[in-house]
Amino acid sequence: MGNSTAFFFVSLNIFSLLVLFSSFNNGDAAVDRNLVAAQTHDFHIIKVNSLLPDSVCDSSSQGRKLPTSSSLKVVHRHGPCHNRHKTESPQSPSQILTRDNSRVDSINSRISAKSVENTLTSTRSVTLPAKSGLSLGTGNYIVTVGLGSPKKDLSLVFDTGSSLTWTQCEPCGGYCYNQHDPIFDPSDSTSYTNISCKAVKCKQLKPSACRGANCIYGVQYGDNSFTVGYLAKDKLTLSPTEIINDFYFGCGQNNQGLFGQVAGIIGLDRNKFSVFSQASKKYGKVFSYCLPSRSSGSGYLTFGKSVVSNSTQYIPLANLKGFYSINIIGIYVRGQKLAINPTVFSTYGSIIDSGTVITRFPSEAYTTLRDAFRKQMSAYPVANPTKVLDTCYDFSSYTGVTVPKISIEFGGNKIIDLGITGILYVVSLSQVCLAFSTNTGVTNLTIYGNVQQKTMQVVYDVAGGRLGFGPNGCA
Repeated sequence: MGNSTAFFFVSLNIFSLLVLFSSFNNGDAAVDRNLVAAQTHDFHIIKVNSLLPDSVCDSSSQGRKLPTSSSLKVVHRHGPCHNRHKTESPQSPSQILTRDNSRVDSINSRISAKSVENTLTSTRSVTLPAKSGLSLGTGNYIVTVGLGSPKKDLSLVFDTGSSLTWTQCEPCGGYCYNQHDPIFDPSDSTSYTNISCKAVKCKQLKPSACRGANCIYGVQYGDNSFTVGYLAKDKLTLSPTEIINDFYFGCGQNNQGLFGQVAGIIGLDRNKFSVFSQASKKYGKVFSYCLPSRSSGSGYLTFGKSVVSNSTQYIPLANLKGFYSINIIGIYVRGQKLAINPTVFSTYGSIIDSGTVITRFPSEAYTTLRDAFRKQMSAYPVANPTKVLDTCYDFSSYTGVTVPKISIEFGGNKIIDLGITGILYVVSLSQVCLAFSTNTGVTNLTIYGNVQQKTMQVVYDVAGGRLGFGPNGCA
């Protein structure tokens, strides 16, 4: 595997587009405290300073024992627990929202990929651009795995909307961006193998190409970020006792886009090349994760079902172009179901996605939720909207606030109550916003984002055709 500029331009027969996150006042105020006390079952009552992010990693959270030996620690990529490259600065809440738009656009393009595929089938090849892509907009949570023999630790974004796991590889025949971990060098691993163009696995990979005798993969995301390199296999180490031999992954030689200086992506969708699928014989077709409530905390990603909570509520799981599809029936504010026709959700469908930050509803559903929330929050001064969030408040002069509870009703008549971290998105104390938005994509798809998933144990029981929400999965 020598240095070559061949990776600057790689032609593929058909290049798929893939990719897919109350009211105590300071003395002036507006809400009757007796009324608040009488209605706490309908409200979250919070201290305003608890909304601010921590600047240091929570040592007690980091020292907490993981659920099983097949569990990986999950940390926020922009929080103080992530060991960033010295040249990388954490992104602000506004910057995260900008990247989130790229993510949603990518998902919408993939859902409507039929028209894209029809266009590509009339073309003999597609050439990847030799320029920096735009923001990948994927994922906010990091896990660390070991690759190779001896293993090299790599920090990867985990993503339920991606298939092939990939990492940057020496000798970077095209281009490698700066990353925190040393770039993986296949020549240092005694168990590394390139996959032959004649191998069944190469033929199963869509799209793929050949360079000499070696199989080449290519992933171009909906925002034009891309990775191209060798399809390879090696040993994947989850923990000292949990190893997946002959793990197929992408050894990236040309990787361009704003990948945030992590080493790559660990794919968790249903495709046969995802970690979920490759580990299914060992752990069954079940995995779960818990995303911490604060960026200074840690959660986990676990393969297998041994630690699934008995309190988990399950909803039916379907399949929508490779995504994890769910059925959303309705929305509740303060225990009252909003007047939204269920067909608003069912017409275009709904998915759950670990990489999208803010949940996107069809416009009719979002407008109804927004208006109900605004009515309950009328005592507070409004703040300017930001990015996709149009319902914001200024809490800077308050010590405490009351926020109406929001619940989501899923298929199977399961109602999941959201914690305060699933309701508010904090840009600053003078700009605290409702953490939902409208999907302006052509599909009007509902995307259930990671803000609404925080602290829950989210269980993907694909074998059982169901998805579960367990309370108090992590802090």
